[in-house]
Amino acid sequence: MKQTIYLMAIREALDEEMERDEKVFIIGENVQQGTFGTTSTLVQKFGPERVMDTPLAETAVAGAAVGAAMAGFRPVADMMFADFMYIAGDEIMIKAAKWHFLHGGKVSVPLVLMAAMGGGMKIGAEHSMCPESIIMHTAGLKLAIPSTPYDAKGLLKTAIRDNNPVVFFYHKGLLGVPGEIPEEEYLVPFGQADVKREGSDVTVVATSRMVHLSLAVAEELKDKVSVEVIDPRTLEPLDIDTIIASVKKTGRVVVADEDNRRCGVTSEIGMQIMEKGFDYLDAPVQRVAAADLPIASGFMEEHILPQPKDIVAAIEAVAT
Repeated sequence: MKQTIYLMAIREALDEEMERDEKVFIIGENVQQGTFGTTSTLVQKFGPERVMDTPLAETAVAGAAVGAAMAGFRPVADMMFADFMYIAGDEIMIKAAKWHFLHGGKVSVPLVLMAAMGGGMKIGAEHSMCPESIIMHTAGLKLAIPSTPYDAKGLLKTAIRDNNPVVFFYHKGLLGVPGEIPEEEYLVPFGQADVKREGSDVTVVATSRMVHLSLAVAEELKDKVSVEVIDPRTLEPLDIDTIIASVKKTGRVVVADEDNRRCGVTSEIGMQIMEKGFDYLDAPVQRVAAADLPIASGFMEEHILPQPKDIVAAIEAVAT
């Protein structure tokens, strides 16, 4: 094993997959410099034909990637901010997601749409969203949201090799998070949740940056409540079986995600728990999510985004 950080794990996955398969290329705005460092230096190794800068035109980035994927390439379209996925919505949610089905399975779209999501940098409503629920809602798209360097590298390599369109959301607030990854090649399969911490009293299903906040809270409360923290790692496909197995053990569950509360990820996972694990529940499912407001800038941001105290309150509410 070796030490790395989250953003370097993402870059390493891109490097290895471009080395392995010459049909893999990166396209996006400023990818040769790398706005968040995830694509930096790759142009020096693979050249501008495979690390392709574009004008500020998100629809063109996604459209070109969809077309290239249908022609047999394996593009990674870097959309920079996850918020910009809305601009290219037609190409992503209608074309990429549906093309395989519309053509009776005759056309594959092996495409990765990569973008940074989340708040914490105080950069306002158009650069801080977590639009996982929109992607999760769109049939035909897979969705990976890693919380650790290990998961980031393994999931991205799996995404690039998938013959279906995959959205890969990495969190801006985790770019410098350290962790160990194997020296040798590895993949993280889709649809397999990871139990980040075992516990017996309350299950916390947490995604992305919420995983780290939940683990810190679990440690803080360890003398009062035994908290199990589960990271789904992919929301489509979702490993509901691992979640239900944990709920069966604890009888109490909190779902924590940074997307908006209304019609968000917490709503969907909470409802699936109700449908498939109701008989195991000893208390109503608690949710921790962003307020149903645009993400504020500056010091107001913390009043919109879910905080550790919200996770503590939800655990205490469900545990009593």
